[in-house]
Parts: sequence; C-alpha cells; structure tokens
Amino acid sequence: MNEPQIKKQFIAGAVCPACSAMDTIKMWTLDDTPHRECVACGFSDTLDAQGNSVPNELPTRVSRPAPSKPLSQGQTLQFFPNPKLNKPG
Repeated sequence: MNEPQIKKQFIAGAVCPACSAMDTIKMWTLDDTPHRECVACGFSDTLDAQGNSVPNELPTRVSRPAPSKPLSQGQTLQFFPNPKLNKPG
C-alpha cells in the first residue's frame, strides 16, 4: 500500500513512431529506465541513456525456453540385416 505511484506525463509535441499521432505519447521512469507509450495505438518501448529506443528481443532459436520432455515414451526399434545385401566372399 505504501508503494510510490508512478507519475506518467504527456509530452507536448511528441509524435508516435508507430501511428504518427501527435500529443499522444506519455512517458514515465521506472528503475531509472525511461518508458514511453502511445495512448492512441498502444505502441510502447523503453529508452536507453542516450534517448534511443531499445528494441524488444526477437524470438529466435537461441532465446526460446528449452522444450519440455516428451510426454510419451519412445518405442525401441530393432534392425535386422538384409540377407540380399550380403556380398559373396
């Protein structure tokens, strides 16, 4: 209950990078990281120390969580030699 409330401020003259609407960007700082959000289209991102947009990490094979173990047990296969492939010695 005693948590400080985050003060979100509209930025006058700011243009949304996604929908190009003017005066719809609100900014706030959380843990010394500036965030911005467009109230018109819902676009949101974070900014670095220089004010550049920090892109969200794209899902790749490397960043995905490890797959869980298969639910079913595998079936054991047994291979037999093909008698037709025996070469006469």
